[in-house]
Amino acid sequence: MPSEPVACPEPAGPSGLSEVPLRRTCPFDPPPGLAELRAAEPITRRVMPLDGTELWLVTSHDLVRRMLADPRWSSSLDGGLSPEQPLHVTQPEPGMFISMDAPEHGRYRRMLTAHFTVQRMNRLRPRIEQIVAERLDAMERLPRPVDLVAEFALPVPSLVICELLGMPYEDRAEFQAAARVIVDMTASPEQIDAAVAGLAAHLAKLIAAKREEPDDALIGELIREGALTDGELVQISMLLLVAGHETTANMLGLGTLLLLHHPDQLALVREGAPGAADELLRYLSIVDLVMFRGAKEDLTLGGQEIKAGEFGLASLAAANRDPALCEDPDRLDVTRPKTAHVALGFGPHQCLGQNLARLELEIALQALLRRFPGLRAAVPLEEVPVRENAAIHGVHSLPVIW
Repeated sequence: MPSEPVACPEPAGPSGLSEVPLRRTCPFDPPPGLAELRAAEPITRRVMPLDGTELWLVTSHDLVRRMLADPRWSSSLDGGLSPEQPLHVTQPEPGMFISMDAPEHGRYRRMLTAHFTVQRMNRLRPRIEQIVAERLDAMERLPRPVDLVAEFALPVPSLVICELLGMPYEDRAEFQAAARVIVDMTASPEQIDAAVAGLAAHLAKLIAAKREEPDDALIGELIREGALTDGELVQISMLLLVAGHETTANMLGLGTLLLLHHPDQLALVREGAPGAADELLRYLSIVDLVMFRGAKEDLTLGGQEIKAGEFGLASLAAANRDPALCEDPDRLDVTRPKTAHVALGFGPHQCLGQNLARLELEIALQALLRRFPGLRAAVPLEEVPVRENAAIHGVHSLPVIW
Protein backbone atom coordinates (compact mmCIF):
# COMPACT_ATOMS: atom_id res chain seq x y z
CA MET A 1 0.00 0.00 0.00
CA PRO A 2 1.28 3.50 -0.73
CA SER A 3 2.22 5.46 2.35
CA GLU A 4 0.39 8.75 2.77
CA PRO A 5 2.20 11.99 3.64
CA VAL A 6 1.39 13.21 7.14
CA ALA A 7 0.42 16.87 7.61
CA CYS A 8 2.14 18.66 10.49
CA PRO A 9 2.49 22.24 11.74
CA GLU A 10 5.26 24.25 10.14
CA PRO A 11 7.78 25.56 12.70
CA ALA A 12 9.11 29.05 12.12
CA GLY A 13 12.73 30.15 12.26
CA PRO A 14 14.11 33.29 13.93
CA SER A 15 13.23 35.38 10.85
CA GLY A 16 9.56 34.41 11.15
CA LEU A 17 9.76 32.35 7.95
CA SER A 18 8.60 28.74 8.09
CA GLU A 19 11.42 26.21 8.16
CA VAL A 20 12.33 23.81 5.37
CA PRO A 21 10.93 20.40 6.38
CA LEU A 22 13.92 18.07 6.64
CA ARG A 23 12.82 15.05 8.70
CA ARG A 24 11.09 12.04 7.18
CA THR A 25 8.49 10.47 9.44
CA CYS A 26 8.38 7.40 7.18
CA PRO A 27 11.72 6.21 5.77
CA PHE A 28 10.16 5.71 2.35
CA ASP A 29 8.46 9.09 1.92
CA PRO A 30 9.51 12.74 1.60
CA PRO A 31 9.40 14.90 4.73
CA PRO A 32 5.81 15.79 5.71
CA GLY A 33 4.60 19.11 4.39
CA LEU A 34 6.39 19.07 1.05
CA ALA A 35 3.36 17.76 -0.84
CA GLU A 36 1.19 20.55 0.54
CA LEU A 37 3.84 23.14 -0.32
CA ARG A 38 4.15 21.79 -3.86
CA ALA A 39 0.41 22.15 -4.40
CA ALA A 40 0.06 25.59 -2.81
CA GLU A 41 3.43 27.32 -3.29
CA PRO A 42 5.81 25.36 -5.54
CA ILE A 43 8.41 28.06 -4.99
CA THR A 44 8.32 29.72 -1.60
CA ARG A 45 10.55 31.59 0.81
CA ARG A 46 11.78 29.39 3.67
CA VAL A 47 14.58 29.18 6.24
CA MET A 48 16.99 26.32 6.89
CA PRO A 49 16.39 25.06 10.45
CA LEU A 50 20.04 24.16 10.88
CA ASP A 51 21.75 27.49 10.27
CA GLY A 52 18.98 30.04 9.69
CA THR A 53 19.85 30.65 6.03
CA GLU A 54 16.92 32.11 4.09
CA LEU A 55 16.32 30.61 0.66
CA TRP A 56 13.78 29.76 -2.01
CA LEU A 57 12.45 26.20 -1.65
CA VAL A 58 11.43 24.67 -4.99
CA THR A 59 9.17 21.60 -4.88
CA SER A 60 7.40 21.08 -8.23
CA HIS A 61 8.88 18.84 -10.92
CA ASP A 62 8.77 21.50 -13.61
CA LEU A 63 10.38 24.25 -11.52
CA VAL A 64 13.06 21.94 -10.10
CA ARG A 65 14.11 20.98 -13.63
CA ARG A 66 14.10 24.60 -14.74
CA MET A 67 16.23 25.63 -11.78
CA LEU A 68 18.79 22.85 -12.17
CA ALA A 69 19.16 23.47 -15.91
CA ASP A 70 19.46 27.27 -15.67
CA PRO A 71 23.10 28.50 -15.82
CA ARG A 72 22.08 31.65 -13.91
CA TRP A 73 21.92 29.46 -10.80
CA SER A 74 25.42 28.73 -9.48
CA SER A 75 26.61 25.42 -7.99
CA SER A 76 29.67 27.01 -6.36
CA LEU A 77 28.20 26.74 -2.87
CA ASP A 78 29.06 25.01 0.37
CA GLY A 79 27.43 24.49 3.78
CA GLY A 80 23.74 24.62 4.59
CA LEU A 81 23.49 21.21 6.23
CA SER A 82 24.96 22.00 9.62
CA PRO A 83 24.48 24.77 12.21
CA GLU A 84 28.23 25.30 12.11
CA GLN A 85 28.43 25.57 8.32
CA PRO A 86 26.09 28.28 7.02
CA LEU A 87 25.40 28.22 3.30
CA HIS A 88 27.93 30.35 1.44
CA VAL A 89 29.59 30.89 -1.92
CA THR A 90 32.82 28.93 -2.22
CA GLN A 91 35.84 28.57 -4.47
CA PRO A 92 36.12 24.80 -4.96
CA GLU A 93 39.45 23.02 -5.22
CA PRO A 94 40.56 22.31 -8.81
CA GLY A 95 38.91 19.05 -9.84
CA MET A 96 35.92 19.26 -7.47
CA PHE A 97 33.64 19.78 -10.45
CA ILE A 98 30.37 19.13 -8.58
CA SER A 99 30.78 22.62 -7.08
CA MET A 100 31.79 24.36 -10.31
CA ASP A 101 29.96 26.30 -13.00
CA ALA A 102 30.68 26.63 -16.71
CA PRO A 103 33.18 26.67 -18.29
CA GLU A 104 35.31 24.87 -15.66
CA HIS A 105 32.60 22.32 -14.89
CA GLY A 106 32.18 21.44 -18.54
CA ARG A 107 35.92 20.91 -19.02
CA TYR A 108 36.12 18.29 -16.28
CA ARG A 109 32.79 16.74 -17.21
CA ARG A 110 33.88 16.21 -20.82
CA MET A 111 37.06 14.45 -19.67
CA LEU A 112 35.05 11.98 -17.60
CA THR A 113 31.84 11.39 -19.58
CA ALA A 114 33.43 8.93 -22.00
CA HIS A 115 34.46 6.75 -19.05
CA PHE A 116 30.85 6.40 -17.80
CA THR A 117 28.87 5.52 -20.93
CA VAL A 118 26.36 2.65 -20.92
CA GLN A 119 28.76 0.65 -23.08
CA ARG A 120 31.69 1.18 -20.71
CA MET A 121 29.59 0.34 -17.66
CA ASN A 122 28.25 -2.83 -19.27
CA ARG A 123 31.82 -4.06 -19.57
CA LEU A 124 31.81 -4.12 -15.78
CA ARG A 125 28.72 -6.34 -15.64
CA PRO A 126 30.57 -9.68 -15.30
CA ARG A 127 32.77 -8.29 -12.53
CA ILE A 128 29.78 -6.76 -10.70
CA GLU A 129 27.93 -10.08 -10.95
CA GLN A 130 30.98 -11.82 -9.52
CA ILE A 131 31.27 -9.33 -6.64
CA VAL A 132 27.55 -9.72 -5.84
CA ALA A 133 27.74 -13.52 -5.93
CA GLU A 134 30.76 -13.53 -3.61
CA ARG A 135 29.03 -11.27 -1.11
CA LEU A 136 25.91 -13.46 -1.18
CA ASP A 137 28.08 -16.54 -0.59
CA ALA A 138 29.64 -14.81 2.40
CA MET A 139 26.20 -13.80 3.74
CA GLU A 140 24.94 -17.35 3.46
CA ARG A 141 27.73 -18.60 5.70
CA LEU A 142 26.96 -16.14 8.51
CA PRO A 143 24.70 -16.83 11.51
CA ARG A 144 21.33 -15.13 11.22
CA PRO A 145 20.12 -12.46 11.48
CA VAL A 146 22.59 -10.83 9.09
CA ASP A 147 23.04 -7.08 8.77
CA LEU A 148 22.30 -6.53 5.08
CA VAL A 149 23.93 -3.09 5.11
CA ALA A 150 27.26 -4.23 6.57
CA GLU A 151 27.46 -7.50 4.66
CA PHE A 152 25.95 -6.60 1.27
CA ALA A 153 24.63 -3.10 0.62
CA LEU A 154 27.87 -1.35 1.60
CA PRO A 155 30.51 -3.85 0.38
CA VAL A 156 29.07 -4.28 -3.13
CA PRO A 157 29.31 -0.65 -4.31
CA SER A 158 32.54 -0.17 -2.36
CA LEU A 159 34.13 -3.08 -4.21
CA VAL A 160 32.75 -1.84 -7.53
CA ILE A 161 34.03 1.73 -7.13
CA CYS A 162 37.44 0.40 -6.04
CA GLU A 163 37.47 -1.76 -9.17
CA LEU A 164 36.49 1.18 -11.35
CA LEU A 165 39.06 3.60 -9.91
CA GLY A 166 41.85 1.10 -9.40
CA MET A 167 41.91 1.53 -5.62
CA PRO A 168 42.83 -1.39 -3.33
CA TYR A 169 39.74 -2.68 -1.53
CA GLU A 170 41.91 -3.02 1.56
CA ASP A 171 41.59 0.79 1.81
CA ARG A 172 37.81 0.60 2.20
CA ALA A 173 37.68 1.17 5.97
CA GLU A 174 39.45 4.50 5.56
CA PHE A 175 37.31 5.87 2.73
CA GLN A 176 34.05 4.53 4.19
CA ALA A 177 34.79 6.21 7.52
CA ALA A 178 35.71 9.47 5.79
CA ALA A 179 32.55 9.36 3.67
CA ARG A 180 30.35 8.88 6.74
CA VAL A 181 31.77 12.04 8.27
CA ILE A 182 31.57 14.07 5.05
CA VAL A 183 27.81 13.42 4.63
CA ASP A 184 26.99 13.67 8.37
CA MET A 185 24.93 16.81 9.03
CA THR A 186 25.94 16.76 12.71
CA ALA A 187 29.69 16.71 12.03
CA SER A 188 31.64 19.86 12.88
CA PRO A 189 33.62 21.75 10.22
CA GLU A 190 36.80 20.55 11.93
CA GLN A 191 35.69 16.91 11.71
CA ILE A 192 34.76 17.27 8.05
CA ASP A 193 38.01 19.06 7.22
CA ALA A 194 40.00 16.32 8.97
CA ALA A 195 38.12 13.57 7.09
CA VAL A 196 38.63 15.31 3.76
CA ALA A 197 42.33 15.97 4.46
CA GLY A 198 42.97 12.38 5.51
CA LEU A 199 41.25 10.95 2.45
CA ALA A 200 43.04 13.43 0.15
CA ALA A 201 46.43 12.46 1.59
CA HIS A 202 45.66 8.77 1.05
CA LEU A 203 44.56 9.38 -2.53
CA ALA A 204 47.64 11.52 -3.23
CA LYS A 205 49.86 8.55 -2.31
CA LEU A 206 47.81 6.25 -4.52
CA ILE A 207 48.00 8.64 -7.47
CA ALA A 208 51.75 9.08 -7.04
CA ALA A 209 52.17 5.31 -7.18
CA LYS A 210 49.99 5.08 -10.28
CA ARG A 211 52.06 7.74 -12.03
CA GLU A 212 54.97 5.34 -11.65
CA GLU A 213 52.95 2.34 -12.83
CA PRO A 214 49.58 3.34 -14.36
CA ASP A 215 47.08 0.50 -14.73
CA ASP A 216 43.94 0.15 -16.89
CA ALA A 217 41.52 1.44 -14.24
CA LEU A 218 40.06 4.95 -14.36
CA ILE A 219 42.75 6.79 -12.39
CA GLY A 220 45.44 5.14 -14.51
CA GLU A 221 43.62 6.09 -17.72
CA LEU A 222 43.27 9.71 -16.61
CA ILE A 223 46.98 9.81 -15.77
CA ARG A 224 47.88 8.50 -19.24
CA GLU A 225 45.63 11.08 -20.88
CA GLY A 226 47.89 13.67 -19.25
CA ALA A 227 45.45 16.58 -18.89
CA LEU A 228 45.11 16.62 -15.10
CA THR A 229 47.41 17.56 -12.24
CA ASP A 230 47.80 15.38 -9.17
CA GLY A 231 45.69 17.85 -7.19
CA GLU A 232 42.87 17.63 -9.73
CA LEU A 233 43.08 13.84 -9.75
CA VAL A 234 42.83 13.77 -5.95
CA GLN A 235 39.65 15.87 -5.95
CA ILE A 236 38.03 13.94 -8.81
CA SER A 237 38.88 10.60 -7.20
CA MET A 238 37.51 11.76 -3.85
CA LEU A 239 34.25 12.88 -5.41
CA LEU A 240 33.78 9.65 -7.38
CA LEU A 241 34.77 7.52 -4.41
CA VAL A 242 32.38 9.11 -1.92
CA ALA A 243 29.46 9.61 -4.30
CA GLY A 244 30.03 6.27 -6.02
CA HIS A 245 29.52 4.11 -2.96
CA GLU A 246 27.42 6.18 -0.51
CA THR A 247 24.47 6.62 -2.85
CA THR A 248 24.28 3.06 -4.19
CA ALA A 249 24.87 1.53 -0.75
CA ASN A 250 21.94 3.45 0.70
CA MET A 251 19.73 2.63 -2.27
CA LEU A 252 20.46 -1.08 -1.80
CA GLY A 253 19.74 -1.01 1.92
CA LEU A 254 16.65 1.19 1.86
CA GLY A 255 15.44 -0.28 -1.44
CA THR A 256 15.52 -3.79 -0.02
CA LEU A 257 13.62 -2.65 3.07
CA LEU A 258 11.01 -0.99 0.85
CA LEU A 259 10.55 -4.12 -1.24
CA LEU A 260 10.21 -6.30 1.86
CA HIS A 261 7.20 -4.13 2.76
CA HIS A 262 5.80 -4.40 -0.81
CA PRO A 263 5.94 -8.16 -1.55
CA ASP A 264 4.09 -7.81 -4.85
CA GLN A 265 6.75 -5.39 -6.09
CA LEU A 266 9.51 -7.57 -4.63
CA ALA A 267 8.30 -10.49 -6.74
CA LEU A 268 8.43 -8.34 -9.89
CA VAL A 269 11.97 -7.19 -9.12
CA ARG A 270 13.03 -10.80 -8.55
CA GLU A 271 11.59 -11.66 -11.97
CA GLY A 272 13.62 -8.88 -13.60
CA ALA A 273 11.22 -5.96 -14.07
CA PRO A 274 13.26 -3.75 -16.44
CA GLY A 275 12.28 -0.40 -14.94
CA ALA A 276 12.70 -1.35 -11.29
CA ALA A 277 15.91 0.60 -10.62
CA ASP A 278 14.51 3.86 -11.93
CA GLU A 279 11.24 3.48 -10.05
CA LEU A 280 13.06 2.77 -6.80
CA LEU A 281 15.29 5.80 -7.40
CA ARG A 282 12.25 7.99 -8.05
CA TYR A 283 10.20 6.69 -5.15
CA LEU A 284 12.92 6.90 -2.49
CA SER A 285 14.84 9.99 -3.69
CA ILE A 286 17.62 9.40 -1.17
CA VAL A 287 19.50 12.51 -2.32
CA ASP A 288 16.93 15.17 -1.58
CA LEU A 289 17.44 18.45 0.21
CA VAL A 290 21.08 19.01 -0.71
CA MET A 291 20.58 20.61 -4.14
CA PHE A 292 21.53 24.17 -3.22
CA ARG A 293 22.01 26.86 -5.84
CA GLY A 294 22.86 30.57 -5.72
CA ALA A 295 21.39 33.18 -8.08
CA LYS A 296 24.22 34.81 -10.03
CA GLU A 297 21.92 37.57 -11.26
CA ASP A 298 18.36 38.79 -10.82
CA LEU A 299 15.98 36.22 -12.33
CA THR A 300 12.40 34.95 -12.29
CA LEU A 301 11.31 31.40 -11.48
CA GLY A 302 7.69 30.33 -11.24
CA GLY A 303 6.57 33.95 -11.17
CA GLN A 304 8.86 34.82 -8.24
CA GLU A 305 11.43 37.59 -8.55
CA ILE A 306 14.75 36.33 -7.18
CA LYS A 307 17.62 38.69 -6.47
CA ALA A 308 21.28 38.05 -7.25
CA GLY A 309 22.97 36.48 -4.24
CA GLU A 310 19.84 34.71 -2.94
CA PHE A 311 19.93 30.97 -2.45
CA GLY A 312 17.61 28.27 -3.76
CA LEU A 313 17.04 24.66 -2.72
CA ALA A 314 15.48 22.05 -5.01
CA SER A 315 13.59 19.21 -3.29
CA LEU A 316 14.14 16.20 -5.52
CA ALA A 317 11.84 14.06 -3.36
CA ALA A 318 8.95 16.50 -3.71
CA ALA A 319 9.54 16.81 -7.46
CA ASN A 320 9.58 13.03 -7.86
CA ARG A 321 6.19 12.69 -6.13
CA ASP A 322 4.61 15.46 -8.24
CA PRO A 323 1.34 14.31 -9.91
CA ALA A 324 2.52 16.27 -12.97
CA LEU A 325 5.36 13.74 -13.36
CA CYS A 326 3.36 10.53 -13.35
CA GLU A 327 0.02 9.03 -12.41
CA ASP A 328 -0.44 8.18 -8.71
CA PRO A 329 3.15 9.16 -7.79
CA ASP A 330 2.82 7.99 -4.15
CA ARG A 331 2.36 4.41 -5.36
CA LEU A 332 5.41 2.18 -5.88
CA ASP A 333 5.14 0.49 -9.28
CA VAL A 334 8.31 -1.13 -10.64
CA THR A 335 6.52 -1.77 -13.97
CA ARG A 336 5.81 1.95 -14.39
CA PRO A 337 6.88 3.34 -17.79
CA LYS A 338 10.13 5.31 -17.51
CA THR A 339 9.57 8.75 -16.05
CA ALA A 340 11.60 11.96 -16.28
CA HIS A 341 12.42 11.74 -12.57
CA VAL A 342 15.14 13.89 -11.03
CA ALA A 343 16.49 11.44 -8.45
CA LEU A 344 19.83 11.62 -10.27
CA GLY A 345 19.64 15.37 -10.68
CA PHE A 346 19.03 17.24 -13.90
CA GLY A 347 20.86 19.57 -16.24
CA PRO A 348 24.65 19.90 -16.49
CA HIS A 349 25.22 18.39 -13.03
CA GLN A 350 23.08 15.28 -13.56
CA CYS A 351 24.78 12.29 -11.91
CA LEU A 352 27.83 11.26 -13.91
CA GLY A 353 27.64 7.68 -12.61
CA GLN A 354 23.93 7.11 -13.25
CA ASN A 355 24.53 4.24 -15.70
CA LEU A 356 26.69 2.45 -13.14
CA ALA A 357 24.15 3.08 -10.36
CA ARG A 358 21.30 1.54 -12.37
CA LEU A 359 23.43 -1.45 -13.33
CA GLU A 360 24.50 -2.14 -9.75
CA LEU A 361 20.94 -1.87 -8.43
CA GLU A 362 19.59 -4.17 -11.12
CA ILE A 363 22.25 -6.86 -10.63
CA ALA A 364 22.43 -6.71 -6.83
CA LEU A 365 18.69 -6.65 -6.05
CA GLN A 366 17.78 -9.41 -8.49
CA ALA A 367 20.59 -11.65 -7.26
CA LEU A 368 19.76 -11.02 -3.59
CA LEU A 369 16.07 -11.79 -3.98
CA ARG A 370 16.71 -14.88 -6.11
CA ARG A 371 19.32 -16.29 -3.75
CA PHE A 372 17.13 -15.77 -0.67
CA PRO A 373 13.47 -16.06 -1.78
CA GLY A 374 12.38 -16.13 1.87
CA LEU A 375 14.24 -12.95 2.77
CA ARG A 376 12.53 -10.84 5.42
CA ALA A 377 13.37 -8.17 7.96
CA ALA A 378 14.30 -9.51 11.39
CA VAL A 379 12.89 -6.44 13.19
CA PRO A 380 9.76 -4.30 12.77
CA LEU A 381 10.01 -1.27 10.52
CA GLU A 382 10.02 1.15 13.45
CA GLU A 383 13.13 -0.55 14.87
CA VAL A 384 15.24 -0.13 11.73
CA PRO A 385 17.73 2.71 12.43
CA VAL A 386 17.26 5.45 9.84
CA ARG A 387 20.03 7.85 8.78
CA GLU A 388 18.26 10.94 10.09
CA ASN A 389 21.32 13.18 10.19
CA ALA A 390 22.90 12.26 6.86
CA ALA A 391 22.78 14.22 3.62
CA ILE A 392 22.15 10.92 1.83
CA HIS A 393 19.07 9.16 3.19
CA GLY A 394 19.10 5.47 4.06
CA VAL A 395 19.36 3.05 6.97
CA HIS A 396 22.33 2.42 9.24
CA SER A 397 21.63 -1.30 9.43
CA LEU A 398 19.02 -3.83 8.33
CA PRO A 399 18.91 -7.19 10.14
CA VAL A 400 17.49 -9.86 7.83
CA ILE A 401 16.69 -13.56 7.99
CA TRP A 402 15.58 -16.12 5.40
